[in-house]
Amino acid sequence: MSKNSLGFSVRNRIHSFRYAFKGVAIMFYEEPNFRIHIIAASVTVAFGIIFNISAIEWIMISVVIGLVLVSEIFNAAVERIADFVSPEHNMIVGITKDLCSAMVLVAAIVSVVTGLIIFIPKIF
Repeated sequence: MSKNSLGFSVRNRIHSFRYAFKGVAIMFYEEPNFRIHIIAASVTVAFGIIFNISAIEWIMISVVIGLVLVSEIFNAAVERIADFVSPEHNMIVGITKDLCSAMVLVAAIVSVVTGLIIFIPKIF
C-alpha cells in the first residue's frame, strides 16, 4: 500500500468535493421535487430574515431543511439503484421505493410543522 492510500491527500479531498457537488447538480437538474424543496427552503430563509428569527430558530430551520434535502437525495439514490437492479416491476423494489418516498413526506411534514411553530406567532 502506498502512503497516500492510507493518509490525507488534498487532491483526494478536492476530488471528493467535486463528486459531491456533481451529485447536488444532478439532483437540481434531474429531480423536480428537489427543486421544489430548494424553492421552499429559499422562501423559508427569506421569512427567517424578514422576521428576524432567533439563533435557535435558525438552527431548527437549518436542521429541517437539511433533513428534507438529505431525504430527497437518499430517495433519488435508492430509486436509481432499484431501477438499475430491477428495471421490470418488482413488488419488493416497489415497496422499497414507497418507503423512501414516505421518508421524504415525513421529513417535509416535520419541516412544515417546524416552520408553522416558528412563523405563525411572528405573523399574528
